[in-house]
Amino acid sequence: MGKIIELLQSKKVLLSDGAWGTFLQQKGLKTGECPEMWNITHRDDVLAIAKSYVEAGSDMIETNSFGGSALKLSHYNLSAKCYELNREAAVISREAAGSEAIVLGSVGPTGKFLMMGDVTEEELYNSFKEQCRGLADGGADAICIETFYDLEEARIAVAAAKDYTGLEIICTFTFDKTDEGAYNTMMGVNPAQMAAELNKYTVDIIGTNCGNGFAGMLEIIREIRGVNGGKPLLVHANAGLPQLNDGFLAYPDTPELMASLVPEMIKAGADIIGGCCGTTPTHINAMRRAIDSYMNKQL
Repeated sequence: MGKIIELLQSKKVLLSDGAWGTFLQQKGLKTGECPEMWNITHRDDVLAIAKSYVEAGSDMIETNSFGGSALKLSHYNLSAKCYELNREAAVISREAAGSEAIVLGSVGPTGKFLMMGDVTEEELYNSFKEQCRGLADGGADAICIETFYDLEEARIAVAAAKDYTGLEIICTFTFDKTDEGAYNTMMGVNPAQMAAELNKYTVDIIGTNCGNGFAGMLEIIREIRGVNGGKPLLVHANAGLPQLNDGFLAYPDTPELMASLVPEMIKAGADIIGGCCGTTPTHINAMRRAIDSYMNKQL
């Protein structure tokens, strides 16, 4: 049994961490700069982010490796450093987590499209393989394949993670609300289709992240729950939909607002709750208190 599944059996609901990209930007990451390179050049800043989420009460924290696939790193001429950068990402989060928190090795999409002929299946597989090997060797407890939108790319990423790590696998997709009120990925995949397909891939935990605030996630959770076969469900929501404020993106949902929706998230079927873009350790700490309060009332 994996660490996350085992912990869920005792704690019932787990708290994940919050945003990494927006946090790195606050610390000085510039547009066009490789976030994963900061694992070497700005190690203390990356470690501080990871520690801040542990101190806020997270049961699990991610790694600074979302764009760490070899294909994604090729934009910065850093493909050769794929293993090194991912291993260091996991080492940093492992140091912050200690023996208490779980480390999720973050794996994002490559931005390449199979259907457009941008990349082959073999190239995708090898790219994810190298990334997952680095994360596992650095001390990750699970691989979190997140913010995906294409089922074929997700299938290949899951296969690479399974083949080369033996760790628990989480896979989440990001959905946008259409004019008709439905939720689809940019490739036209809806939450029910995602859940049904991921069940075939022997994924341990499925879910959704980014794209929506907590309020928007509730409908997506219910749709996934209808077909996911009882697998644990992870939700990483944005702090609301971004708004342009004096030339900068701002996220409107306060820690108090997100925390107030935690009971509804749990009732809808979320087993692991955390944040995505715009969320901070303050948001996560407010959610920690909300989860604890809700669970204590169930005893």
